[in-house]
Amino acid sequence: MANPSLLILAGDGIGPEVMDEVKKVIGWYGDKRGLAFDVSEDLVGGCAYDAHGTPLTDETMEKAQQVDAVLLGAVGGPKYDVLDFSVKPERGLLRLRKEMDLFANLRPAQCFDALADFSSLKKDIVAGLDIMIIRELTSGVYFGEPRGIFTEGNERVGINTQRYTESEIARVARSAFELARKRSNKVCSMEKANVMESGVLWREVVTKVHAEEYADVELSHMYADNGAMQLVRNPKQFDVIVTDNLFGDLLSDAAAMLTGSLGMLPSASLGLPMANGRPKALYEPVHGSAPDIAGTGKANPIACILSFAMALRYSFDKGDEATRLEDAIEKVLADGLRTADLLGPEGGSPISTSEMGDAILAALDASL
Repeated sequence: MANPSLLILAGDGIGPEVMDEVKKVIGWYGDKRGLAFDVSEDLVGGCAYDAHGTPLTDETMEKAQQVDAVLLGAVGGPKYDVLDFSVKPERGLLRLRKEMDLFANLRPAQCFDALADFSSLKKDIVAGLDIMIIRELTSGVYFGEPRGIFTEGNERVGINTQRYTESEIARVARSAFELARKRSNKVCSMEKANVMESGVLWREVVTKVHAEEYADVELSHMYADNGAMQLVRNPKQFDVIVTDNLFGDLLSDAAAMLTGSLGMLPSASLGLPMANGRPKALYEPVHGSAPDIAGTGKANPIACILSFAMALRYSFDKGDEATRLEDAIEKVLADGLRTADLLGPEGGSPISTSEMGDAILAALDASL
């Protein structure tokens, strides 16, 4: 039986540095747990543009379609700001999401006990936080037509169109309900049905899918602006939140800061099952390419490593091994080891990107 396959697209800035630590973890699972992967690597983003004049080649896109999962680091940087919109590094990532039809973006917001003091909210509000935001990723206002900047009379007008079909809403709703069944069995759907027709349709379809297929799951509805307020007032009231592309972008970034550092947050983008039953999948940290610290050893690799943990859980049905990795990270943090982004007001001596990776490997060894 062939090993599961992974395509690594480290990307730009700190992407290659944090991905190096993920490679060490992948190697550990092969050596110590008999879980070997066939790993290939390629370019995406600015580095792909530098090499090929495009942020994602057709050949790389084809590879991404064939593997069991894609691991991505980060893309972009100021040097590429002058490029035409069509070839900016981020277009490579958007192409991966669109052509792989990765319609469900899973953004966990989990607050490790050792980092509860790093949140901008009071410790008792965020300690033990564990919520999941599922953002529809391939439709909505970022993809709807018409779009563009047009001239009307003597002035320019910018247009973006919020567009959703029933089937697009239904499939991301099913993803939310299925995930909730494995968690606390509770889903909150967020939209703006009070002022947007697309929100009215969203609420109707989610309600219908719930009634016909997932009546055992508790469902509530909330306007997205109230949802943003509730996330910073009482985030632990939520378990799974499902929402559209635009609101999901905003709400997941707000939830990210509840945990104290973007360097801690992974994500998964999932699509329909392939012939082998595994969903098409891309895993990436939430943070950006941070070109200002690239090459300095200051980057936090934990979000990228946690993204691999999500791959173990959602692509390879290795939930126990994902938990092992998450527990190892929690132990390292509880022992007081910190990269520069995790140093509190009291300061201290940060460890490097590679030292954090090595500490996680040592904690994995201790788990055996």
